Amino acid sequence: MSDKQLLHLVIGGELESLEGPPQFRDLRKVDLVGAFPSYDEALRAWRAKAQETVDNALMRYFIIHAHKLLSPAEEGR
Repeated sequence: MSDKQLLHLVIGGELESLEGPPQFRDLRKVDLVGAFPSYDEALRAWRAKAQETVDNALMRYFIIHAHKLLSPAEEGR
């Protein structure tokens, strides 16, 4: 594991539809799971939340590679 912090956010919520780009049904109800210093940690959190909500077909969780938004020129997972 690298010592370099690569910020990842995990968010989720119920989508309007499964068609097209994701649009949340109600942005006020978006679940901010947390901020994580590595992709692997974010992936573990994403899997846990996805498993918790597996019975709701419209519920989706996403990993946002925030480090790429903050420093787009840098490489990293």
